[in-house]
Amino acid sequence: MDFYSLITRRRFQQMDVLEGLNVLITISGKKNKLRVYYLSWLRNKILRNDPDVEKRQGWVSVGDLEGCVHYKVVKYERIKFLVIAVRNSVEVYAWAPKPYHKFMAFKSFTSLHQKPLLVDLTVENGQRLKVIYGSSVGFHAIDVDSGSVYDLYLPTHIQGNIHPHAIIILPNTSGMELLLTYEDEGVYVNIYGHFSKENVLQWGEMPASVAYLQCNQVMGWGEKAIELRAVETGTLEGVFMHKKAQKLKFLCERNDKVFFASVHSGGSSQIYFMTLGQNILFNW
Repeated sequence: MDFYSLITRRRFQQMDVLEGLNVLITISGKKNKLRVYYLSWLRNKILRNDPDVEKRQGWVSVGDLEGCVHYKVVKYERIKFLVIAVRNSVEVYAWAPKPYHKFMAFKSFTSLHQKPLLVDLTVENGQRLKVIYGSSVGFHAIDVDSGSVYDLYLPTHIQGNIHPHAIIILPNTSGMELLLTYEDEGVYVNIYGHFSKENVLQWGEMPASVAYLQCNQVMGWGEKAIELRAVETGTLEGVFMHKKAQKLKFLCERNDKVFFASVHSGGSSQIYFMTLGQNILFNW
């Protein structure tokens, strides 16, 4: 396996490849700006076979956004939305095809009472767009058309602030039902903030990272083990023990593989991947 240095001296907090749009979306730099790199430009840094591409600027900023915390790309019909948590606001951008070929501002929700830490977007019954976001006190929703903000779930049984892990829109529910994970548990609610299931997802230990996988499973990375659970019920379906205790963070899912990294205070990290459907952990 060969490795190439493409972008140097820049810290990346989050990134996603959108091959159909020819872009790499990132939150990066000292000011946590949202920046989009063109894949053709990055590819040419390896192949060096297109002088025209080499002359072009290889990236563009999305708006003038600084202090970005988290983003999510959501496809609705033929539109790709980019939902961004920025300090005390949520910004929604939409992809404009050629000749623009960039994300353009669509909606802005400012002066939120709770600082958004992670965001998502659902389409209620294929009609109404709802922004879902997690904060240090719980989970909230914004009706995109009216701009009204309301609480979805506040875990009042926990003293102090919480750490939200993931917002999962359950499959085959017309965007109406959610699994909200935080601390060492998760709850099932609908888009109106009512419980849709009585059961609670309970992790064996506090995960550092949680992600929904295409196989309708949710994975949690704890210091001692990786847990694999059914997204519909929270039932434990697999456990992969670590050789040593460490903090792990989900990176991405590609085909049948899940990539994640160890998190160290010094900045260095090790990349691992797991092949789904096989109880095998590579590069461990």
